[in-house]
Amino acid sequence: MPTILVTGSKGLIGSHLKQILQNTEYKIIEFDNAYETSDSRYGCILDKDSLTKKIVECDGVVHLAAVSRVIWGEQNPELCERTNHMATKDIVEAVMNSPKKPWFIYASSREVYGEQSTLPVSEDSQLQPMNVYAHTKVHSENLVSEAIQAGLISCTVRFSNVFGGVEDHVDHVIPAFCRGALGNKDLKVEGRNHIFDFTFIDDVVRGLASVISHLEKQKTHLPPIHFTTGKGTTLGEAADLIVQKANSSSQLFEKPPRNFDVSRFYGSPTRAKEILNWEAQYTFEQGVDEYISRLKSHIDLHGLAA
Repeated sequence: MPTILVTGSKGLIGSHLKQILQNTEYKIIEFDNAYETSDSRYGCILDKDSLTKKIVECDGVVHLAAVSRVIWGEQNPELCERTNHMATKDIVEAVMNSPKKPWFIYASSREVYGEQSTLPVSEDSQLQPMNVYAHTKVHSENLVSEAIQAGLISCTVRFSNVFGGVEDHVDHVIPAFCRGALGNKDLKVEGRNHIFDFTFIDDVVRGLASVISHLEKQKTHLPPIHFTTGKGTTLGEAADLIVQKANSSSQLFEKPPRNFDVSRFYGSPTRAKEILNWEAQYTFEQGVDEYISRLKSHIDLHGLAA
């Protein structure tokens, strides 16, 4: 039974990936600093020795752990650099030095594309990072590319505004809109006309599982792949739809956008379709319907702030 280390296993993507892999042929080793230190699943990716010991046991590594929000990178660039770039360097080195030569998946972001003049964006578009977070992701992608040249079996996956987790950060834009609408609170929209490719969590982890299957069975690396719907939705449209779906009395208040945010992105799903036969099964509207339904059930059990 192949053993897979998942860093960031308690996060949005890691927790959902774990759910779909738990009844498969894989053994999952979790590694996340959100667990109590006494928990065997606890692990900090800044602890190189602990990581190296875990990686020696593994046939594959899915590296999801990171300072995961653009604004956190702006607030603490040194921590973002150490966590997102230098820790990734340590992990890649440990993978390359491991006797089992595990395959490696690196979780990157649509932020690496920056502002593109042509939409939809393809994976071959020039990378033009605009903020601290995006720069750390590009630096780490470069590390992975160099390691592939040295024999690493790997794939970089780029995520785009993933939503759908009931325990996701409450200040991520879609969770914030949905929770606010369900509580009939005013919604703050920073850049009403900014346009993004919102992807539902179930689609994303299904794509990630396809990458795992390829690397495990084919033993060949893949080019960078993003999981996108190919359709853009403005923040204003997203907020309006969510208020409607939640039957909410929330009012929208437009705020000026942040100067370090990308303002427009949606990605071509062609490569994922051609290589993995993957395409999004949820439209944004369908994802919102399902997410609100899940949130309502969660809130009934735990309350709105849970």
